[in-house]
Amino acid sequence: MADAKTTDRMEKTVSLCKRRGFIFQSSEIYGGINGFWDYGPLGAELKRNVKDLWWRTMVHDREDVVGLEATIIMHPQIWKASGHVDTFADLMRECPVCKKRYRADQVEPRSGRVYKCLGAAGTDAKGPSRIEFPFETIVPKGKPPIESGKERAKKFYSALKLSAAEPFGETISEEVSNSVDFCSDPTCGGKLSAARPFNLMFKTYVGPVADEENVAYLRPETAQAIFAQFKNVLETSRQKVPFGIAQVGKAFRNEVTPRNFTFRSREFEQMELEFFIRPDEAIEAIYGSVAKPGIGHPGEPQPNWGWEMWHKYWVEERVRFYESIGLPRTTLEEYWQKPEELAHYARATVDILFKFPFGTQELEGIAARSDFDLSQHERFSGNSMGVFDDELRAAWAKLDEGRKKELADRYSQARYKYLTKSGVALEPAAKEAKEDAEGLAKGQYIPHVIEPSAGVDRLILALICNAYAEDQAPDEKGSMESRVVLRFHPRIAPIKVAIFPLLKNRPELVSKAKQVRDLLRPLMTVFYDDGGAIGRRYRRQDEAGTPFGVTVDFDTLGEKGPELQDTVTLRERDSMKQERVKISELTRVLQEKLR
Repeated sequence: MADAKTTDRMEKTVSLCKRRGFIFQSSEIYGGINGFWDYGPLGAELKRNVKDLWWRTMVHDREDVVGLEATIIMHPQIWKASGHVDTFADLMRECPVCKKRYRADQVEPRSGRVYKCLGAAGTDAKGPSRIEFPFETIVPKGKPPIESGKERAKKFYSALKLSAAEPFGETISEEVSNSVDFCSDPTCGGKLSAARPFNLMFKTYVGPVADEENVAYLRPETAQAIFAQFKNVLETSRQKVPFGIAQVGKAFRNEVTPRNFTFRSREFEQMELEFFIRPDEAIEAIYGSVAKPGIGHPGEPQPNWGWEMWHKYWVEERVRFYESIGLPRTTLEEYWQKPEELAHYARATVDILFKFPFGTQELEGIAARSDFDLSQHERFSGNSMGVFDDELRAAWAKLDEGRKKELADRYSQARYKYLTKSGVALEPAAKEAKEDAEGLAKGQYIPHVIEPSAGVDRLILALICNAYAEDQAPDEKGSMESRVVLRFHPRIAPIKVAIFPLLKNRPELVSKAKQVRDLLRPLMTVFYDDGGAIGRRYRRQDEAGTPFGVTVDFDTLGEKGPELQDTVTLRERDSMKQERVKISELTRVLQEKLR
């Protein structure tokens, strides 16, 4: 549980977001709508800056990544292929008295205590708040917690004598009901219902008739569009594996219990990269061996990198990005998911966590997803998702027969595992896996993928929480007073520089200040403020996170001597230090400080 100090800090942060125009409750004049948030003038600028920096880092500054912008509504078979229709669910428990709903993994069965997130052993988790089937706490009495993922789900349903398609609740027998704790609502005391699956996708209809034939979904993630358009992008972008496709866009999840301000919302934005790589068997065939990761950043990408090196590379690259926008490593943690926590198709997943006032929670996941996604869309669409690799074909022909058999057998076993896990019968799976392995000799394979997936809204909240500070600053008379300041990195600050004429009733000061504003405006976000005492104006901009302030005063006009004419006072937000800068040098000085 959060202590009073962290709770107070979070309350102050939320208050500041409303007061300064960062974040508003959606539809507030009508009482609001839970899980939806609007970004005000400062929040919109902050969010845009973060997305633009991510895009520049991931796409513009690289030669091996291209972009995509796909639709929010796509063919429903995409979500069938990805598994979202059948498995993208939380367990929900409901109070019949007050009608409140809780995610089952947030309720401790015996005490009724509501947790933010529970791990597999019922303790506060540093891992993701949702794995694939979050059944951490709803287990039969006297039995150990059930493992995560699909196997845990199957065992749980089996323990309750239900099929995965049956809802919980009315169908639970008295015997099973007596063997499971159904605790009380923590607020009203009502007896919570049994847990039942709750699909998180928003359903809609395409066309004039609202029937099952026209069902569609608002996308719960942006990744699947990248997989569905993989071949089109590959063929039109002149890229070759390894390469990536990036996308920034809206996603929607009908969360049972949105909470922690904007951290868990029903409408949110994602920044996702799907980086497609050769399978390790292809790397070994071409280069003789696969490079293995060591400690720290592995350096510039090399041709002999397999999935482990690429995964390590993207973990380190993503941490570097967070550092570059003002989140130091001391505020972050890397959580390497345990084997039992991984999705069945994942080889490894690392969650980058941030230390929020309400607990350490996930900002981004970097997953090595094997060839699962492209394989699924190949199976469901009937269209090939494989690629031709002329280097592989040439290298394969030079291998001795023993090496060919070794690599082909390993590739075949991996494909067989995928096919059987996906529900293909054993005999057809073995036949198809063998054919896939034979394709290596022709230079053909389905690429594997590394997926760094970040939440924009969570990152914005982390940046605001990290930037929030209180200190002492002198007022107009030199007396110390409390100051609230957002110490944003200049790169992401919504306003880069504020322009102040010392007095608004002196036309010559106002005119000069507006000249400075117009000089800087084409190059950076500028705010002009002439209302109130200069100290009050400083405080307002400190709260907005503006890193620099420029004051036009009587020295600027040369009234106190020609040596200071056409200079301004440049104030730095964090240190509150001031220096005189020539207007002719102001653009260069600010651009250097904003890097």
